[in-house]
Amino acid sequence: MKITLLSVGTRMPAWVEQGVQEYSKRLPQDFRLICTEVPLGRRSRSGSIAQAIRQESDALLAKLDARDYVVALDVQGRHLSTEAMAAKIGSVRDDGRHLCLMVGGPDGLSEECLKRAEETWSLSALTLPHPLVRIVVAEQVYRVWSVLVGHPYHRE
Repeated sequence: MKITLLSVGTRMPAWVEQGVQEYSKRLPQDFRLICTEVPLGRRSRSGSIAQAIRQESDALLAKLDARDYVVALDVQGRHLSTEAMAAKIGSVRDDGRHLCLMVGGPDGLSEECLKRAEETWSLSALTLPHPLVRIVVAEQVYRVWSVLVGHPYHRE
């Protein structure tokens, strides 16, 4: 299974890259995490935020495959336990699909992105900065894998 974290943003600090690499290297080849970024939409004093969101939306949607199971990550989304997330991801895997977790820019995801998503999940009621989102997702993907295979990393 391939899990893609598709996000709007810029290059991450070294500590984020190191954290993601640490969790990614623990995963087997048949359960991979791939982080893909699209550029921020252009924002200026005279520019429209809606135009920037549209640019980001177009870039995000262009990266999706028709068979991807898309989940929008948004503070307004559904809260899942690790076990519920593992069950959902296991179901997506069993259907032979890849999972794409989509994260918007500083102004969120467009309506088009939210409509393309089959679900909307929240990682926290808190608003998290993109670097922490990446680390949290990487750790949770590893934790989900550990639940699915009965590895002792996750303790209920």
